[in-house]
Amino acid sequence: MDPFIKHTGLVAPLDRVNVDTDQMVPKQFLKFLTREGYGRVLFYDWRYLPGEKLNPDFVLNQQRYKGASVLLARANFGCGSSREHAPWAILDYGFRTIVAPSYADIFYNNCFKNGILPVTLSNEQMDELFQRAEKQEGYRLTVDLQQQAVTDHSGLRYSFEVDPFRRDCLLRGLDDIGLTLVHDSHISNYEKKNLKHPVMYDPVDVKFHKQPNPQHN
Repeated sequence: MDPFIKHTGLVAPLDRVNVDTDQMVPKQFLKFLTREGYGRVLFYDWRYLPGEKLNPDFVLNQQRYKGASVLLARANFGCGSSREHAPWAILDYGFRTIVAPSYADIFYNNCFKNGILPVTLSNEQMDELFQRAEKQEGYRLTVDLQQQAVTDHSGLRYSFEVDPFRRDCLLRGLDDIGLTLVHDSHISNYEKKNLKHPVMYDPVDVKFHKQPNPQHN
């Protein structure tokens, strides 16, 4: 997993509340064999018209937001089912960070496990960011995890809170597997110390003997 330290990118404003994971990745696409490719189907029913023609009214299809890597969202982003495909699609599309007033818990946790930083700001702060993104073409934000701040080129600066453990893992690029591998030497030493004489047997060769029934003695 790629570390997240500081990211500056073009902003795309998705001005909708209660965006659920089925809207991010509809159920018919939950069969890809790898994590790659989900970016193409992100917000599929909103992005495409019949025949997979781009819907010109959807924000991500507008030329001014092409290449955006910072997503502005509204309350309860990522609600619905717990599918991990949703953050896979967010990341595969190119978003490294989401800024919203609130998230569904499971989606929020999955973002950290996939290298995405979900920033939480107040509704008033989000209103200001949406206004700037819609008025200023090419609007960009810098999201700094070390400083825990969102800034722009006009002097705006919003601080945000994040759990210290999640922050540390994201700064170091550690998902659940990576976090385990940090302790690989300790795990190996434990195994060497406690498994000096492992019991090994071939289950095919194991013979079971019927024990005498004491009632028949």
